[in-house]
Amino acid sequence: MSDTNPPPPQDLLPVLGSVDDYLRFCMEYDASDLHLATGAQPVWRRYGNLQPIWDNAALLTPEDARRLAYGFLGEAQIKQLESRGDVDFAYSPNYGRFRASVVQQRLGIDMVFRVIKTQIKSVEELGLPPTAKTLTRFHNGLILVTGPVGCGKSTTLAALVDSINEEREDHIITLEDPIEYIIEPKGCHVNQREVHTHTASFAAALRGALREDPDVIMVGEMRDLETISLAITAAETGHLVLGTLHTGSAARTLDRVLDVFPIDQRDQIRIMVSESLRGILSQQLVPKIDGNGRVMALEVLVNTPAVGNCIREGKTYMLGGVMQTGKGVGMVTMDDALRNLYATGQISREECEFRAEDKVMMKKYFES
Repeated sequence: MSDTNPPPPQDLLPVLGSVDDYLRFCMEYDASDLHLATGAQPVWRRYGNLQPIWDNAALLTPEDARRLAYGFLGEAQIKQLESRGDVDFAYSPNYGRFRASVVQQRLGIDMVFRVIKTQIKSVEELGLPPTAKTLTRFHNGLILVTGPVGCGKSTTLAALVDSINEEREDHIITLEDPIEYIIEPKGCHVNQREVHTHTASFAAALRGALREDPDVIMVGEMRDLETISLAITAAETGHLVLGTLHTGSAARTLDRVLDVFPIDQRDQIRIMVSESLRGILSQQLVPKIDGNGRVMALEVLVNTPAVGNCIREGKTYMLGGVMQTGKGVGMVTMDDALRNLYATGQISREECEFRAEDKVMMKKYFES
């Protein structure tokens, strides 16, 4: 009896020799992420879409994935992967920089790489409004850059910090996991610290930073109570603090910040945030209508007396209305940003409706 399995196609593309071979392809074709997973084809993310690099590529066997992983990991990273099951770090070969994550899973090893654009773009190149640069000219307070994973928060933050670097003669400390953009000193003295390499955690790094005579502190992630509390205290005591959160709008950002605190502390924290907050930039990247890349939709909140009052009284649900009336000081709601992109022919109606905060009002806008 003959074998019933069909013969493998003759043109099946074999697994490449190294991680570097795949990463060079990603850089050449402007992909933002690379996925090399056991039991799957090599996959990349281009313009926000996850897809196989080649339709006829062979699936990675457990042996392939292990060979690729062990080919680029250092001795200490291999030990951590084997003992803890995962390792995250910045991978810096001579042709680029990447945020690497390697994990053990049911089938074998998975690797994910984020391509880090080594050239810091300016505020102007990113198309950020003048309001963004105005926020960086404060010498104390809190600036938050928010949005989902992969929406360019790190790129925006690097542009804001580099703008300060050009305009001032201050001490900048960045706390990152991992260090992405290398910020060369211009007018400022710059220290960059990597969590898990130079320090145990964001909170520990932030506590240490406050003893190092900083003027500006950039916090890569504000996730837990201690980090958020220290950031607010630093902003109140005369430092300019820039941080990120994975929230989708200004109102949700403030809710997230306040909700991490115990109920008995929230009144006091609301007062502190209402006084120290300078502004919130909430961003998302939306696929362009021509399929050629993505464009940023940006919500801008500037702390005015009306905004401060909403925060103090816990009425963050009123911020949308306050932002509508605050256009004169540079405020923009996410829905207005999306409508502007649609009106200028950059994004589709479907994307505009799908990403809207107030879907009912957006629907009415299109039907009117």
